[in-house]
Amino acid sequence: MCADTTTVPDYKDTVFLPETDFPMRAGLPQREPEWLARWEEIGIYDRLREKTGRKPFTLHDGPPYANGHLHIGHALNKTIKDMIVRSHQMMGFDARYVPGWDCHGLPIEWKIEEQYRAKGLNKDDVDVVAFRQECRKFAEGWVQIQREEFKRLGVTGNWADPYLTMDFHAEAVIAEEFMKFLMNGTLYQGSKPVMWSPVEKTALAEAEVEYHDHTSHQIWVKFPVVAVKDRLFAFVESAGVDETVHSEIEKAHVVIWTTTPWTIPQNRAVAFNPEIAYGIYRVEQTLENAQAKSGDILILACELAASVFQQAKVSAFKQLAYVQAETLRGLTLAHPFRGLEGSAGEWDFDVPMLPGEHVTDDAGTGFVHTAPSHGDDDYQLGLKFGLPMTYNVLEDGSYRADLPLFGGQVIITPEGKEGPANVEVIKALARAGGLFAKGKLKHSYPHSWRSKAPLIYRNTPQWFVAIDHPLDDGMGTYGDTIRKRALRSIEELVKFTPISGRNRLHSMMETRPDWVLSRQRAWGVPLTCFVKKGAKPTDPDFLLKDPAVNARISAAFEAEGADVWYRQGFKAEVLGGLHDPEAYEQIFDVLDVWFDSGSTHAFVLRDRPDGTEDGIADVYMEGTDQHRGWFHSSMLQACGTKGRAPYRGVVTHGFTLDEKGMKMSKSLGNTVVPQEVIDQYGADILRLWVAQADFTVDQRIGKEILKGTADSYRRLRNTLRYMLGALGGFSEEERVAPADMPELERWVLHRLAELDTEVRRGYAAYDFQGVFQKLFTFCTSDLSAFYFDIRKDALYCDAPSSLRRRAARTVMDLLFHRLTTWFAPILVFTMEDVWLSRFPGADSSIHLQDMPETPADWRDEPLAAKWATLRQVRRVVTAALEVQRTAKVIGASLEAAPVVHVREPDVLSALKSVDFAEVCITSDLALTGDPMPSEAFRLPEVQGVGVVFERAEGAKCERCWQYLPDVGTHKHPGTCARCNDALG
Repeated sequence: MCADTTTVPDYKDTVFLPETDFPMRAGLPQREPEWLARWEEIGIYDRLREKTGRKPFTLHDGPPYANGHLHIGHALNKTIKDMIVRSHQMMGFDARYVPGWDCHGLPIEWKIEEQYRAKGLNKDDVDVVAFRQECRKFAEGWVQIQREEFKRLGVTGNWADPYLTMDFHAEAVIAEEFMKFLMNGTLYQGSKPVMWSPVEKTALAEAEVEYHDHTSHQIWVKFPVVAVKDRLFAFVESAGVDETVHSEIEKAHVVIWTTTPWTIPQNRAVAFNPEIAYGIYRVEQTLENAQAKSGDILILACELAASVFQQAKVSAFKQLAYVQAETLRGLTLAHPFRGLEGSAGEWDFDVPMLPGEHVTDDAGTGFVHTAPSHGDDDYQLGLKFGLPMTYNVLEDGSYRADLPLFGGQVIITPEGKEGPANVEVIKALARAGGLFAKGKLKHSYPHSWRSKAPLIYRNTPQWFVAIDHPLDDGMGTYGDTIRKRALRSIEELVKFTPISGRNRLHSMMETRPDWVLSRQRAWGVPLTCFVKKGAKPTDPDFLLKDPAVNARISAAFEAEGADVWYRQGFKAEVLGGLHDPEAYEQIFDVLDVWFDSGSTHAFVLRDRPDGTEDGIADVYMEGTDQHRGWFHSSMLQACGTKGRAPYRGVVTHGFTLDEKGMKMSKSLGNTVVPQEVIDQYGADILRLWVAQADFTVDQRIGKEILKGTADSYRRLRNTLRYMLGALGGFSEEERVAPADMPELERWVLHRLAELDTEVRRGYAAYDFQGVFQKLFTFCTSDLSAFYFDIRKDALYCDAPSSLRRRAARTVMDLLFHRLTTWFAPILVFTMEDVWLSRFPGADSSIHLQDMPETPADWRDEPLAAKWATLRQVRRVVTAALEVQRTAKVIGASLEAAPVVHVREPDVLSALKSVDFAEVCITSDLALTGDPMPSEAFRLPEVQGVGVVFERAEGAKCERCWQYLPDVGTHKHPGTCARCNDALG
């Protein structure tokens, strides 16, 4: 008989509802700066370094340029690095991170020059030391700004003592590393074409070049045949060619195609490929406005003849003969400008025909115009056949003033636009009768990644490191040349993440030319060397090689920085008493800035107290572009001075794109500014965006993606908040040993043991996406939707002394310590908030904790298999009850007492071994092996289980809300036996 419910008291205050001050709303933008200040105040990074007996782990920071606010790529990069460092620290390593900045080089110098130009000043009119000081001050300012912006992302590290490439010690070491190449014989001065920026007036490294669409002039040029060896005539006759061809062939022209008309004045040969079939053709008829003329006799690749004639507006042509490529060596050509009025005999030389494997019949004419001063293939061909180099193009991209016809004409203007040189060359070709056709072509073309201006190949004296020069330096374990050491390092010493990075870097190292070290700029570490006056670069005494001189330079740089090199009289100070200063010239080129950053292993890893014992980092981590940048230059530099790579691991990330997968651009208005995301959502949301994506490929980010990230964050935060509330007042006296726990708790421990292995393996492999996905699924599916859902009844309503409640809270405590440390490398602010909500204290921090060791004996595979089956059956029950809820037959699952039909005996036995009603959150539940009635609810993916809905018998307990027959029969009105006992 039920009690009179009108007299039932309100039991709300007797239920152990979750209690916590942890807010539902994170308020990250406002609260994160408080945690940053707290971490600085208690010295988190330094306190971690005090932990002894830990294996060092060092991520060496690739230095960003100190010249502007952070963009989203910076945020991605530094966040990944931070996750690597923090996760390894919490896995028991001494994980060190020294942030650094690249402070020399063109990006900063260019900014100062822009300021000068805005004031109408000329950099060349300013004292070089004064100019360098302005560059240094500019860099210092941006280091301070960027440091605070990086810290705001939650990045841990030795921010109080970062490394700067412009520090005096760094400049001294960079000079020392350069002088090692001076002493080991790999340094040489050569004159060869390099990628040159007329706007910035300096050579550029491949890593400083980017490719954009560019519309170029394209021209087809006729080189007249001026001499024919007999063997060509013999071949023509043997082919049965009409005798009239003999007179016409002497009027033939070899046709070349180029998209750089400005290089024609520098032509010194025409290349062909012996594997290509060539023919002799006569123009029969042309269209209006054609440059070609009827009667022109041309030699072309057979595969390309038709397309060439189409471009030239030739409407009819005839092939007169086939020409074997080998016979082309018997031709001598004239330069198209030979005899042109005003040429002053500049081009009155013979142009040889030379075989070259780089020539193809994929495009063009099958012949390649060869200017050894303006292309690498051209240069290599010139070396092979002794072609002369030309010096017609000056550093500003103009022709030398005394060049006939074109003196002073500009190829690329100081503003980065096309100058008149191309058009003037085309006009001259037309006057000379050498222009066969012309047009425009849109194609990918090299540009400076700083000025965004087009580049040219230009021959100029530069300083190189020979990467195939044999070294006798006692460091030959991995080879006797820089290239061999680099390739062996890649093959044997370095682990790449992703693995595709290995092949990319390996192929670059296999084919790369010698390293161009010199730049014709002012802000950088100078090439600290002297050359003998009057000596040639090939002379053995051309370079001064004296360890005593080198030591003086190093000491001066250590004391006063690299500016001392430019001080009046410094040469005499360094050479005095050792050599005659007047006998040597001082070099004032500066080092390629990639040499600076490539040397960081020496002055950071080797020299700092927080470096590494062997000067080698565990990992370098940067964007994929650094295979040709920092990874590359560091490899070259270290292989020359250490004999091997300076890293054991290379990790690369992709680029950031907008939500549509398009490259970000200010002009398109699709950029995402990190600070704006932080102001709206907080840095943890930005960090979570990084963790949720596969960073090894390109990343997409935008408003909708960030909204989705914030939603995931809220779901996770609610799980953690519930756990905190359920743990309110937990004490050690409550703790239950795993062996004494109910099966459900032991299943959770099994899942923790599984996750501990997976999380550690994932963090070790830098798989943050995998780690987060596993943990997020665990929190939302295994915990919130399953374990917490089942156990809230015991937590709310069981007596504090009940084993079930104590076991649940013990598991909650074990969950807390693992989840907070597992998530801490990703959500650095939120996990601090969660930790301090439970363990407040002046020195308390989640980031001083390690991931707890998880006992291996928590794993219980048979138990896990059993509960996997239980959860499958539970899905059928909950789906069946949802049908009733939707039909408004019931309002909650506790109103039900379903009958569950199970076909398989072993499954039925497993279900009967637990309180399956509790698992399904019903007031009662019947299990039977009887055949399923036709009306039983089924799920097609769970075979052999059917559910028949039945209402629970009895009344609703006013404390736990279960429907039980004994409600109303106890001391406390309206309660069930369990609740009555709990009330005492």
